[in-house]
Amino acid sequence: MTIFTKIAQGEIPSYKVAENADFYAFLDINPLAKGHTLVIPKHVEDDYIFSLDPAVYAGLWDFARKVAMALKAAVPCKRVGVAVLGMEVPHTHIHLVPLQTEADLDFRKKRPEVTPQEQAQIASAILAAYEKL
Repeated sequence: MTIFTKIAQGEIPSYKVAENADFYAFLDINPLAKGHTLVIPKHVEDDYIFSLDPAVYAGLWDFARKVAMALKAAVPCKRVGVAVLGMEVPHTHIHLVPLQTEADLDFRKKRPEVTPQEQAQIASAILAAYEKL
């Protein structure tokens, strides 16, 4: 069982921003920007997005789109960037990152410090925006 599966099942705490029966979105604990969100399938631990069943793949992107819309509504940014790397955790996940510039999507850059209180406030704001969609 991957760490992301444990997060989706509530065994490991997370800052949840959205959830449905098949997918889960939560704030990255080491974000590129405040609001950096990870979107995962809840029931599939495949580590390569292009290996997913076509229905799961399409559902994941549809869910990520809705989460990105909520993220943009809740966190001031010009765009929401998308990255799919999959090298650090063996569980398919989509990174959604609030962007002011393209450089904000550089995974090598210094990460901002975000307090637990800020994470909780951001997660709450994104979840509220998600629920309005």
